Amino acid sequence: MVVLSQHVALDNHLSVIPTCKPVPVPVVDLTDPEAKTLIVKACEEFGFFKVVNHGVRPDLMTRLEQEAVGFFALPQSLKNQAGPPEPYGYGSKRIGPNGDVGWIEYILLNANPQLTSPKTSAIFRQTPQIFREAVEEYMKEVKKVTCKVLEMVTEGLGIEPRDTLSKMVRDEKSDSCLRMNHYPTAEEEVEKVVKVGFGEHTDPQIISVLRSNNTAGLQICMKDGSWVAVPPDHSSFFINVGDALQVMTNGRFKSVKHRVLADTRRSRVSMIYFGGPPLSQKIAPLPCLVPKQDDWLYKEFTWSQYKSSAYKSKLGDYRLGLFEKQPLLTHRSNV
Repeated sequence: MVVLSQHVALDNHLSVIPTCKPVPVPVVDLTDPEAKTLIVKACEEFGFFKVVNHGVRPDLMTRLEQEAVGFFALPQSLKNQAGPPEPYGYGSKRIGPNGDVGWIEYILLNANPQLTSPKTSAIFRQTPQIFREAVEEYMKEVKKVTCKVLEMVTEGLGIEPRDTLSKMVRDEKSDSCLRMNHYPTAEEEVEKVVKVGFGEHTDPQIISVLRSNNTAGLQICMKDGSWVAVPPDHSSFFINVGDALQVMTNGRFKSVKHRVLADTRRSRVSMIYFGGPPLSQKIAPLPCLVPKQDDWLYKEFTWSQYKSSAYKSKLGDYRLGLFEKQPLLTHRSNV
């Protein structure tokens, strides 16, 4: 159960939401010779796809999930010692500093082991050594998947060199992070009401790589504005196109809007690796895709500038609007 030391109103996040039908999610086998073509197609049509045969050991994924569950089961007083997040650390119900809340508790960790904070140190003090080891090994392996997918993107788009995107994540100053979310079961008195665990939003980074247990709840927004449920699969990863990749492809790939609804009967645990560039990295349409700057739909900005802007926004805001060179009216209504 999630407990807060201070009251947070969740009235606006309790709502009866129409049942969404599952959608056939694009599935890409990373060992398939046609994987790069399938990935590009999925990024253009959905901004989202599932990968199988990714090479990450199942026991590693299960071990981190179990260790995360162990942390979330700790007494609230111990978890609170690692929060509130700044932005790293432990958080409960509050999502960011601008009033967004959800039926969730979470841990946010910097993917760079050389960069620590008092809040993340507190997380590891409350957990056995195996938790830190599981986190570090998981991030190392999922980073490989992230870079492999990004290199398939560049190949599929005909971009040279092959590591144009992946080198941003491999950089020792990469601003990547790992988030572990816990959506607990709902209280008995609201058992028949759907709770919004994490409200609709897009991810600001290049791509995000999600793995969850077998509890449903994830939904994505289609191009026509309808919401569809994503069937869970604990053995696979789900890839989201992020805002930065939308800009670098000049809108060819769409940063997918998504949300999580809390299951009233089973808790959901998810781990998301956000592949981000260094803070000083300039983000703009890639010249090899859009040679003429007059054709750019977005202004050039650094990742630090965009991250700062995103942090000041509400969860559901269209963050890219501030960086458009010209209105994207059709896109604005979809994301």
